[in-house]
Amino acid sequence: MIYKWLFTVTVALMVTSCQTRDRSANSGNSNPNFILIMADDLGYGDISCYGNSYISTPNIDRLAAEGIRFTNYHSNGAVCSPTRAALMTGKYQQRTGVEGVITAANHRDVGLSLDEITLAEELGKYGYECGIFGKWHLGYASEYNPVHHGFKKFTGYVSGNVDYFSHVDQQGYLDWWKDTVIDDEPGYTTDLITRYGVEFIKKNKDKPFFLYLPHEAPHYPYQGRNSKPLRRVGVAKTMGAPEDSIPVLYKEMVEVMDEGIGKIIKTLKETGTYENTLIFFCSDNGANKNGNNGILRGFKGGVYEGGHRVPAVAWYPGDIVAGTVCDEPVLSMDILPTFLDFIDKKPSGKNIDGVSFKSVLLDSVEQLPERDLFWSYRNQDAIISGKWKMVVRIVNNYENTELFNLDEDIQERVNMAEQHPEVVGQLREKLISWQKETRAGVTNLTD
Repeated sequence: MIYKWLFTVTVALMVTSCQTRDRSANSGNSNPNFILIMADDLGYGDISCYGNSYISTPNIDRLAAEGIRFTNYHSNGAVCSPTRAALMTGKYQQRTGVEGVITAANHRDVGLSLDEITLAEELGKYGYECGIFGKWHLGYASEYNPVHHGFKKFTGYVSGNVDYFSHVDQQGYLDWWKDTVIDDEPGYTTDLITRYGVEFIKKNKDKPFFLYLPHEAPHYPYQGRNSKPLRRVGVAKTMGAPEDSIPVLYKEMVEVMDEGIGKIIKTLKETGTYENTLIFFCSDNGANKNGNNGILRGFKGGVYEGGHRVPAVAWYPGDIVAGTVCDEPVLSMDILPTFLDFIDKKPSGKNIDGVSFKSVLLDSVEQLPERDLFWSYRNQDAIISGKWKMVVRIVNNYENTELFNLDEDIQERVNMAEQHPEVVGQLREKLISWQKETRAGVTNLTD
C-alpha cells in the first residue's frame, strides 16, 4: 500500500493527540454517525482533488485534505443498480439478482429482495436512525421502497433518473416519493436532497444516525438551477439538453452538489456532531462520454478502469490522518462491513463478500488482505488479481481476451495476453469459478 503524506510532522502529532478524546461529550453518543454521499455517474477525473481544473469542488476537496483520498476505489458495478445492490448488502450484486439496471421501461415490478439484509437494517439493530434522501434505484414498486429495507425516512425517487424540476422519470411517470407515497414538491433535485439531509441531521443530532445521500448529479438529464423542465407526466423522454450546452451544465451540476456537501459539513458543526461523524463520498460508476475519467480507459457501462475506478474520499476528524492518499483496493461492497466494524459489529447476512477497511482508514501502515476482484456486466467480464487484470468481452460474436499489468499500465493500453498465456489460464479459471458461485440458485436481472 502506498501512502503519500501531505502534512507536516507537527500537524500529524496534533491530529494523533485528538484521537483519544471522549466523543460522547460532543453529540450524546459514543458510536460515530455515518454519512454516505454517492454521486451518480461521476468520473475519476471529474472533481478538482483528482486533477480537474475545470470543475471546482472545494468542499469535496476539503474532505480529502482533512481525510483520506482513495486512488484505487472501485464501484461494484459499471452501472447504477448493481453498485447500489452491492453497497446495501455487502456482497457481489450477482448474489442479490441485481446484475443489471432496474429500468423504468421494463422492470417496474422487480427490485432488491426483502430477504436481503441491508446496511440500514444492520445499523438500525443497534439504535441508528437511518434516512435516505435521493436516488434509490433498487425497485419501483412500493414493496421494494427503502422504508421496507431498514430506512425510517425516505424522500426522493426510485428510478434511474428524473427531471431535476418536474421529477418525472424516463417513461413519463411522476417519481418523487415521501416514504411509500408519491408526493411531489417544487425544487431542484440536488437542492432538495441537500435540504432533507440537513433537516435529518438537525432532527437526529442527539442520536446515532446513518444518513444516505445518493445524489442524482451529474446524471442526465443535464439541467442547472436555471434550466427549464424537460419532461412532463405521460411523455417518455430521456435526454433533452442541447449537446453544446452539456459541458457548462455538467460543471454546474457537480458544483451544486459540492455546494450541498458544504452545507452538510456546516450543519455538523452547528449541531455539535462534527467530530463524531464519518463521511464517505464516492460515485456509483464511472462517467459517460460527457464526463471525465482522467487517464483511465473506458466509460460507464464498461469493465475497463474508466467504468468502475471512481473517486472516493473518507473524512473522520481526529481519527483519519489528514491529507492521506491510499491506493489499497476498496469496493462499494466493503462499506457495509466497514461501518459495522466502527461499532464493533459483524454483518449478519450470508455470503458477505465485502471486507472492512476500517484499519486502512485509521492505521497508516495497515493493508487489506489480498483478494481477487470481479466485474461482470452484459457480455463483459473482468478480474483483478494482484497486478494483473484480465478483460473478456464478446465482440461481434467472438470472445476477445485482454491482459493488463495495472502496476505499469493503468491506462490498459498494452495487451499482454499472448506473452502470458499461463496467467490468462489461471485468471480464466478463477473467473469461471466466481461466476458459478455467485450466481448459484439466483435468477439475475440483466438489462
